Amino acid sequence: MVTPFNEDKSVDFGSLKKLISYITEGGVEFLVVLGTTGEAATLSAEERHKVVRFVVEQNGGKLPVVVGIGGNNTMEVAKTMKSFDLSGVDAILSVTPFYNKPTQQGLYEHFKALAGESPLPLIMYNVPGRTGINLAAETTLRLAHDFKNIVAVKEASGNLNQQSYILRDKPTDFHVLSGDDGLALPQMALGLDGVISVVGNCLPREFSNMVRFALSGDYTKARPLHYKLVELVDALFVDGNPGGVKAALAARGVVKNILRLPLVPVNANVHAKLEKLMAGF
Repeated sequence: MVTPFNEDKSVDFGSLKKLISYITEGGVEFLVVLGTTGEAATLSAEERHKVVRFVVEQNGGKLPVVVGIGGNNTMEVAKTMKSFDLSGVDAILSVTPFYNKPTQQGLYEHFKALAGESPLPLIMYNVPGRTGINLAAETTLRLAHDFKNIVAVKEASGNLNQQSYILRDKPTDFHVLSGDDGLALPQMALGLDGVISVVGNCLPREFSNMVRFALSGDYTKARPLHYKLVELVDALFVDGNPGGVKAALAARGVVKNILRLPLVPVNANVHAKLEKLMAGF
């Protein structure tokens, strides 16, 4: 989920309420708060708490809620997990440490420490394009087998070969989720269990339908939706995420096209293309 802002850059809770209704009525099956697309890196600790409590209250138990709690200071992340009000939350999404560039053993020890402290099931998040480090298949599998409360990985490496090894050797109750909207269909053909999505914010019904068709093995229905969505998915990322998806949501009147520095709105050409593509749905 994006985090909407007002013109003064404060959190826009009115638009957040509209967004929750929009994506819930669009058929998504769980909500992810304080992820990359939610600009969590630019929210204060107080704002993060307020956003989570608001989403939990507005959701009213209708859908599972996942909250992003991650960072590159393992002890601080563990402390936050224990102190954060997670009532009404179902799982924690935690990104691999960024900037530090730990070894694979360092990544293992990081998630081992978090598994020992987390009050909720833990979803690892591997996004090397942002963090500068890849959570290798071997490390993912070690963690999946060693810690029962590490229940899933959000795989945004884009590496189908790596994901194939994870799928082949994972525990039966460990889930692999896509972090790449454009690759979601071929990844689910491999056996991935679903998607934590960006385009799900602005086209929740179309994307959710595509995912459900793919998960049921009905690719004759899934493929046309994928082809219809592919150009929009690409356009969402041309000028950065969540700049693209906020412009698309603004075209629908759900949120304002406002980001917090160092992020800025997409350029005029991309904005015009996104408006045109959104009008086609």
